[in-house]
Order: sequence, then structure tokens, then C-alpha cells
Amino acid sequence: MTEHVATTPGVYPLPDWAKGDLADLKGHQKHDLVDGDEGEAVTEVYEQAREEVIDSQQSAGLDRVVEGQLRWDDMLAHPLAVHDSVETRGIVRYYDNNNFYRDPVVTDDLTFDGDIAGELDAASEFVDADELQAVVPGPYSLADLATDEHYGDDDEFLDAIADFLAGEVEAFPEVETLFVLEPSLVENSPDDGEDERASEAVDAVTSAAPADTDVVVHTYWGALDEKVHAHLLDADFDALSYDFVSNHEDNLYNINEYGTKDSIAAGVVDGQNTLVEDAEAISDRADWLQENTPASDFETIYLTPNTELFYLPYSTFEEKLAALGEATDLAEVKA
Repeated sequence: MTEHVATTPGVYPLPDWAKGDLADLKGHQKHDLVDGDEGEAVTEVYEQAREEVIDSQQSAGLDRVVEGQLRWDDMLAHPLAVHDSVETRGIVRYYDNNNFYRDPVVTDDLTFDGDIAGELDAASEFVDADELQAVVPGPYSLADLATDEHYGDDDEFLDAIADFLAGEVEAFPEVETLFVLEPSLVENSPDDGEDERASEAVDAVTSAAPADTDVVVHTYWGALDEKVHAHLLDADFDALSYDFVSNHEDNLYNINEYGTKDSIAAGVVDGQNTLVEDAEAISDRADWLQENTPASDFETIYLTPNTELFYLPYSTFEEKLAALGEATDLAEVKA
């Protein structure tokens, strides 16, 4: 029988009180707060906010709990933005929306950092290892968001990003699940030849996770090009994610035409729209997926928002978590 797992791709909005406290502490807007060396007062705000978002996930009945990535003001670019070998420069539009991040310019070798592992260590004080989920940007997306002034070659730069992320993953504490976020595979699809290298880069990161960690590659904002999809399936991971909010027809076509992994992650909650879906409607989307993939008998279906959730007002974010948790329970009952 298929197991249904409620989870999210992380990168959450800050609680409203935390936004105010951080702005007061720093005297300017939150986007400029994170430089990897926060003072004690700022660190305390993030610690309290982390506890709050962990409690929100647990109260909502999610099966996997993320740290929240509340310090990721630069969204998926964060692991580079706080690295000693990277300079953050001008403000750049984050994909095709009204969010912005600081351009991370790589100026030296990308050595081990451990920033994400530290966040997970902090989260593990409140979450059991069999419920804890790690989140990292995928290597193709992180390379796409960054600027290279050191390696001098696109292929070498992608390999360096993949090696850097693999080293970060190897340092993680015990986690049940790892989500690797790869929106650029859809938004800035690799060309012929590059698609295979992108898959190899993803493989380098996913293979760094312990053998007993379930790894999900989370793509969104549309559907993968057919060749990109086919090459990506060659990488070593457990589940590929499909955005059924943005483009259900092409994603369904890719699954039925080319197959997928033994498990799947389904983006069935809109991570950007403030309209809160009904739990029954979310559960029906999971039913629709199984009914329309007759060749697939998935081991696990991860039900998740399609995108990161930092776009949402905090109260809406909490409502979406609650609806997702309830919907997954309904899907399990139906199964």
C-alpha cells in the first residue's frame, strides 16, 4: 500500500514578531540582516522563531519537519551568501517574481562551511531523527543563481558547487529525508549535453546522503523538459517531485511516458497563492494522481507545497500547513 507523507520544501516566512525584532535590532530591513556572523541578540530571535515554526509543523501533523531556513534571506542562494569565499554584491531578481537576493560572487575555492549542518543540529533538539528533514539547494540551481569569478569554466563551476554541497550534506546529523530543491532545471532548463552534466551534479549531492536517508529532488514552477527529465532519473535518489499546481498535464505526461522513481513527491498545495486549499481538495489531488498514473504503484507519495513558502504571510503559512496535514491523513484513510 502506498504511504502518504506530509512535508514541505522549507524556506519559511519569519513570524511577524521576529521580523519586527530583527528590524529593530539591525535598524534596517530584514534582507540585509544575514551575513553569517549574527550577534547574540539576533541569534536568539532566530532560535525562538525556529522553535515556533517547528511547533507549527508538529501541531499541523506533518510527517516530516524542517528547520525552517529562516536565516535564508537570499533564499536558495544562502549557502553561498554566507561562505567566506563568496562576496555578496548587487540585488538580483529571484527567478520571475517580486523577491530579490544578493548576488553571490564566488571568488575563491568553495571549501567546507557547515552552516546548514549547524541549523539541523539546532533543530534536532526539538525533532526526532525519524521525522527530521533537511533542505538544500540543488547544484544546478545554486550555480544558476551565482556568479563565478574564480573557476572560469561553467562545467568546472557546476562540479565545484556539487562537491561543496556534497560536503555539506555529509556533515548533516541523522535525518529521515533530504529535499534537494532544483527549480532552475525548469526555469532555466539545461541545453543538450548540459542536461546530462546537471544530472551528474545532482547525483554527486544526493549520493552524499546516508543510505538510509530518503532523498527527494524537488523541481517546480512548471514541468521538466523531456530530455532533462530522462537524464535526471539516472541520478541516485528516491523520489522526483512534480509541480501539479503550475503544470499538471505536462508533469503527468512525463510520468506516464518516461516513468519515474519508485516514490514521488507531488506539489499539490500552492506555495505562493494566499488562498488556503481545503483539506478534502488536497486529498482529491492525491487521488487524481494515482488514478491517472495507472502504470505506477508508488511506495511513497510525499504531499507538499509546490514551492518554498517564504512568499506567504505567516498566518496563511500556518493555515496551509494545517490543511496539508489534514489532507494527508485523509489520503491515508482512503488508501
